[in-house]
Amino acid sequence: MDFAKAREFMVEQQVRPWDVLDSRVLKAMMRVPREEFVLPEQRNLAYADVDLPLGDGSFNRKPVFQGRVLQSILVQPDESVLEIGTGVGYQTACLAMLAKNVVTVEADAARANTAATKLSSMGYNNVAVVNGDAMSPSVVGDEAFDVIVVNSAISEVPENFLEALKPGGRMFFVRGDAPAMEAVVLTKSESGSGYSTKAVFETDIPYLSGAAPASTFVL
Repeated sequence: MDFAKAREFMVEQQVRPWDVLDSRVLKAMMRVPREEFVLPEQRNLAYADVDLPLGDGSFNRKPVFQGRVLQSILVQPDESVLEIGTGVGYQTACLAMLAKNVVTVEADAARANTAATKLSSMGYNNVAVVNGDAMSPSVVGDEAFDVIVVNSAISEVPENFLEALKPGGRMFFVRGDAPAMEAVVLTKSESGSGYSTKAVFETDIPYLSGAAPASTFVL
């Protein structure tokens, strides 16, 4: 399979037509070899317009989704990023090309180790992979970030996520009830005392572990 040609087709025929037009985002997606960030048996599907299952109910999101996430937050070269949910590390690699540095948190130990090894071997040296539960304040620590990307839905924004966002910073997350959920960008005020939110597109993805809405009992 000609992966370079497939990568070009992905950008020009899938991502760009969905109004992902930022040149830096498109360049990053053109340069990151997506086939290296899928399960071995999925290499020929790396550039398909589908979510690829990771075997535990989670997915490597399709290119259009990831392109829209990247464009929604428009990471700048001097900014630091916290990513919640490393997965296979493809979006992490794209963020690494756009940002000064990336800290990415993955709850699954084996997946975190695989992603860390892959990212390091491919030269993404501005990425730190952390294995842990992002809902725990101790995982994020006291560091603050310009951008936070949450790769699963959350019913409410955890307080430790808000505290980890710098004044003037941006956070991407998904909220709502399936199948009509909305992707949102939250912006923290320059004073750090308030927030504004803007819906950027509709989607439907699973909730982050520990961040789903309370279930309701219906007779």
